[in-house]
This record gives sequence, structure tokens and C-alpha cells, in this order.
Amino acid sequence: MGKRFGIDIDGTVTSPAALLPFINKAFKMNITLEDVKEYDLNAVVNVPEQEFSKWFIENEPIIYEKSPLADGVENALNIWKNEHELFFISARPSYLLENTKKWFTQKGLSFHHIDLIGSHYKIDAAKKYKLDIFFEDKHDNAVMIHEECKIPVILFNTPYNQEPIPNGVIRVDTWKQAYDWVDRWLK
Repeated sequence: MGKRFGIDIDGTVTSPAALLPFINKAFKMNITLEDVKEYDLNAVVNVPEQEFSKWFIENEPIIYEKSPLADGVENALNIWKNEHELFFISARPSYLLENTKKWFTQKGLSFHHIDLIGSHYKIDAAKKYKLDIFFEDKHDNAVMIHEECKIPVILFNTPYNQEPIPNGVIRVDTWKQAYDWVDRWLK
């Protein structure tokens, strides 16, 4: 196998807007991805944090089962799966592992490893698996993984991750751009 790729799932493999139809329905809203200026969705939903948290935990399995793929992700992953080792590392709780594997299978995505760590802190997992590169949508994760692990991190551009980035964190708009950057990096 070639390189070891660490890949976040939600907002990276799934569309960053995947949660919004569920939020809009549950809270009678009409928010779009452009309305989400910070990672903490409670700021946009504007309901008590405990209420939003309870709703999210109750609906998490359904949301993940119905999450659409990010545009172009399957092309990149289906090429890379034969040449590199793919480690999907997510903040999802571990009890959703079977649910997550089922979603990958239904979407026709291959995986070598799925690690649901139940936390946004992914540095230990990146070190444990000796990753060579990481793909992320959460700004502080991207910066910390890059700085702690000294690896490039591809940051998928969203309205909620617009803070400045250091060299070594590469902002992309699409999976095609990510694929092209990785292709150049591998050469």
C-alpha cells in the first residue's frame, strides 16, 4: 500500500449541508449552508443547547443513514482505495459503527478502517495510524492535526471554517481539487 489517508466523514465525505434538512424540519427553519458561519450549529438553530443536543442524539442514526455524499467524493476514494490505505476517523460515537459501515456499503464506498472516536480530537488517531495526510472540514481540527502531526491537511472550504490557515493546511472547494492536489503531492 502507498500512503495512509486519514479522512473525516461528516462534512467531508458527506455533504456539509447534510444536517440542514433535518434541522429545518425539526425546528421549522429554512437555513442554508451559507447561514452556518460557525461549526457549532446551536448558534444558528437558536434553541437551548440541551434541547438541541437531545434532539441531535435522538436523530443522529437517521441523519447519518440519510446523509448524501459530498460531490465527487466517490471518484477520488474509488481510485485511492487500490493504491492507499483509507482510515475514516470520525467524532461519531462508537455505537454507530454498524450504522456507518452500512452507509458506506449503500453508497458504494470502500474503506480499510473506520474509527468512530466519539470526539473531535483526532490527533491521537492520526498518530496511532501513522497517517501521511488528512482530509477535514473542521478548521481547528485541520490546523491542530497539521501542527501536531506535521502532515498536510486538506480543508474542505465551507462558510463555517473561514479562519486563517497555516501553510500545510490546503483549502479546497471540491473533491476534484483535493484529488488534483494529492496527485501533485504524491509525485
